[in-house]
Amino acid sequence: MIYLKFPFNEKLYSIDEKTDEKSLIFYSFDGLTQLNFKGNIIEVDPTKFDELTITNKYLPTVENNFVEETKNEYLQTLESIIQVIVDHNLPKLVYSRRKIFKDFSLVDLKESFKNLCNAYPNAFRYFFNDGKNSWIGAFSEVLGKFNKNTYEFETMSLAGTLPISESWSEKEKEEQNPVSEYIKNILNNYSDDLQISSTYDHISGNIKHLRTDFKITIKPEDLENIIHQLHPTPAVCGIPKDFCIENIYRFEKFPRELYAGYIKIETEDYIQFFVNLRCAKLYQDSIHSFIGGGITAQSIPEKEWMETELKSEAVLKNLVIL
Repeated sequence: MIYLKFPFNEKLYSIDEKTDEKSLIFYSFDGLTQLNFKGNIIEVDPTKFDELTITNKYLPTVENNFVEETKNEYLQTLESIIQVIVDHNLPKLVYSRRKIFKDFSLVDLKESFKNLCNAYPNAFRYFFNDGKNSWIGAFSEVLGKFNKNTYEFETMSLAGTLPISESWSEKEKEEQNPVSEYIKNILNNYSDDLQISSTYDHISGNIKHLRTDFKITIKPEDLENIIHQLHPTPAVCGIPKDFCIENIYRFEKFPRELYAGYIKIETEDYIQFFVNLRCAKLYQDSIHSFIGGGITAQSIPEKEWMETELKSEAVLKNLVIL
């Protein structure tokens, strides 16, 4: 069972499971796991969706006894990470945690998904339960969008996070600039016609990010290579990539699984790749929200903690508890 909505599109879609075509694939952050949804992407009658009953009693049971990282543990780890950043003169390293919510007996997942869709109309939104895994998410970072007719490829640099009411500081700008440079350097290897927008605010619920758009015409056979080079972008990993991945595995308390991986969706005219952020893994007795932030030498651990708390609200504040 899977339901999804595309950005700026309120039509509800699912997959009919009638062919062996892999219309939708979830890739884990480390690239070692793929969840394939085979069939045709079809539009779903919203009135029929409203008739469904989907609660957490149909979900998998938790497979590990994860203990949530405390605030003090998080702050102490960030102090160590910042020291690594300073010692190695890193532009940025992304550190993530799980926020584990257990204070419920029954969750209406259908209404929770509808709330998420209404709250984030500019995001890719999904909910699925395949019997072994169940996830929900809403995120607007595009890893890539390829037009199968014109061969145009689009992507974005999305980094830096603040509450909507606050003004950008040098810390957020220094976090976003390396992401843009990283993407530009990769795309320049595939064409001389790279178009780059100015940087602007990207609103996502109660927070905002800095965003820069990129557009280029490529050869279809280069698409997968570009995606593999882009992932993981500095927005979910850091710079340099290999060193940051090594330290992510060193410092993070939990495996990222599908968080900060990406989703590939193929339709008649487009192949789209979305970064899997603002997401949660669902269990019968708990909900694990995955949240992270870009850490720089200027990061203040207390402020980074608050940023992850704000990001966790993307899913948790939209849950309908029965």
